[in-house]
Amino acid sequence: MKQLLKQLEIPALVGVPVVLLLCAFFRVAQTAVLSLGIVLVALLIFFVNYETAKPALRQIMPTVVLGALAAAGRILFAPIPNFKPVTALCILAGVVFGRRAGFMVGALAALVSNFFFGQGPWTPWQMYAWGMIGYGAGMLAERGWFKHPVVLYGYGFLSAIAYGVLLNTWHVIGFVKPFTWQGALLAYGASLPFDAIHAVATVAFLLVIFAPWRKKLERIKKKYEL
Repeated sequence: MKQLLKQLEIPALVGVPVVLLLCAFFRVAQTAVLSLGIVLVALLIFFVNYETAKPALRQIMPTVVLGALAAAGRILFAPIPNFKPVTALCILAGVVFGRRAGFMVGALAALVSNFFFGQGPWTPWQMYAWGMIGYGAGMLAERGWFKHPVVLYGYGFLSAIAYGVLLNTWHVIGFVKPFTWQGALLAYGASLPFDAIHAVATVAFLLVIFAPWRKKLERIKKKYEL
């Protein structure tokens, strides 16, 4: 069972945008409901996989703390639209503690912070999007890509843009009726300044916190054999 769940992780992650695009191509009437269901299944696979691994408390704590910090940071910077540390902390978690921890930090940050901002059908999408960013960071770190700071900052910038593109795509395909390319371009264009702020903020937070926090977290990881 554990092995099957691990094997389902990447298909579940990839399946979400694939289903969304297929719904757009075939003009499925219930795209919003269907795509939401796929996202919930992907999240369920990750949460069940994490639970069945039965991690010790000392292994859970860094994920919970980083998720709480990301949620608190999002709330703290609420007055500045899209200027949030969430994406940077998801990347940090993925790099230090692995892809699954990165995913969980992103998912928890979105879920917890939305008790302040408001829950809705967008919450699972935000959980998925930030989780994907943490998961991707973990995968790239395993392959040694982040030894070069330029790659790290580039990933932070592009992943923040990708976050906005994914959420906008879900909105356009699921709720803009009738769907037109002109309407889609207008939606993306209106979101571009906010996505750009998110990308710049992510790089700024990585510049400030990544190196010192990674050093401290690596020390904790080694000390407690996480």
